[in-house]
Amino acid sequence: MAKFLQCYLALCGNNFAVFQQRELASPLHVGGIRDPFGSYCQRRGGCCPGRDDLCTVPYLDTICYCDLFCNRTVSDCCPDFWGHCLGVEPPFIGVCERNGNRFFTGQTYKENCNLCTCGTSGRWECEQNACLMEPDIIHAVNRGNYGWKAANYSQLYGMTLDEGIRYRLGTQRPSRTIMNMNEIQMNMDPQNERLPPYFNSAEKWPGKIHEPLDQGNCAASWAFSTAAVASDRISIQSMGHMTPQLSPQNLISCDTRNQGGCAGGRVDGAWWYLRRRGVVTEDCYPYRSPQQTPPEVGRCMMQSRSIGRGKRQATQRCPNTHNYHNDIYQSTPPYRLSSNEKEIMKEIMDNGPVQAIMEVHEDFFVYKSGIYKHTDVSFTKPPQYRKHGTHSVRITGWGEDRNFDGTTKKYWTAANSWGKNWGENGYFRIARGDNECEIEAFVIGVWGRITMEDMHNHHHHHHRRHI
Repeated sequence: MAKFLQCYLALCGNNFAVFQQRELASPLHVGGIRDPFGSYCQRRGGCCPGRDDLCTVPYLDTICYCDLFCNRTVSDCCPDFWGHCLGVEPPFIGVCERNGNRFFTGQTYKENCNLCTCGTSGRWECEQNACLMEPDIIHAVNRGNYGWKAANYSQLYGMTLDEGIRYRLGTQRPSRTIMNMNEIQMNMDPQNERLPPYFNSAEKWPGKIHEPLDQGNCAASWAFSTAAVASDRISIQSMGHMTPQLSPQNLISCDTRNQGGCAGGRVDGAWWYLRRRGVVTEDCYPYRSPQQTPPEVGRCMMQSRSIGRGKRQATQRCPNTHNYHNDIYQSTPPYRLSSNEKEIMKEIMDNGPVQAIMEVHEDFFVYKSGIYKHTDVSFTKPPQYRKHGTHSVRITGWGEDRNFDGTTKKYWTAANSWGKNWGENGYFRIARGDNECEIEAFVIGVWGRITMEDMHNHHHHHHRRHI
């Protein structure tokens, strides 16, 4: 019974939340109605309308209910409820089999992302959602010759494809106005621009390129990719005097103008905030995923005020009380690159990682390694298995792989924000040069707002800290 309850509580989504409490209180006649002839509701002097958690009678070693709500969770009602309160025959309690175990009408288990309920006729009735981790998609990718390998991720298992797209991405497509933003003009002199076949920001700027974070089930890639690119750029530009890992939470909770926090947002809004208001470090204002956050933590806990010359200062202490470095970091306005791969490469090599917006399709969630290209493995399935949403990531480098036939496959290396156990240590490689998943369509670079004075002050900070 405990096993079933545990399974029941772990699995029943919101639609069952209403009677979760009750299920805990009364694990009733699991074997059907064990005492069909007792008069319980009758003895207590009648039945109660609606839901009434106090409308109970002692029953065998527990209690049973005589309110009309009990009817929704078959096993809650007193044996004479149907006869006495409703004047009907008690329902037939079906018995469903699963893995050699017996389940009764109304009991549930979850198969990946689908809830299965034991029906009155003793047959399982299961939801038909497309799941985020579909074993046959994983097998099809791994059997095929697609240039990349797929895997099942336990942290994504059990979610529907719709939930994955709703909770794991979170960048809105830029508006037409923003898409029409002028691209910066680069003078690409073919003679002296020898772009190497392979480039990795972390090798050129050791200690200044930040590890991928994990956005959890919070659709805020708009904040994560922005904070990540700004962190790298400020570290590179200050020549390592400052290497802040900037706080996505600061953006999620405080950049609320036309932004949806964990329900998605726009990168242009995030850059506006970083330029005009500035943010603190992750260490000062740590990320809290929605699962562990009491609602009030969503409110902004870090504002800044102007101290002249465009610079700003925090008006609060760090939400993380162990940290007293509440320095505000700001950026200059972002600039858009052309979608020419050579110009994007030159920008990364000269100035550091860039932000890119991409379309995430159903097969990207299971990416494990290799050079990703969207595959056709779900084309044979019904349309609800083929979905996509907009995401933003940080491109940190590029390379190329040789095929057996001597041709090369070119790729970008990009950091995702799904934690380090997704993909290649939190990174992925994706085909370069043919706008795979629209990754080259909207690419952004930015500068930190740094003065010599800042670098000097930070230098002292660090010395003080180490003493």
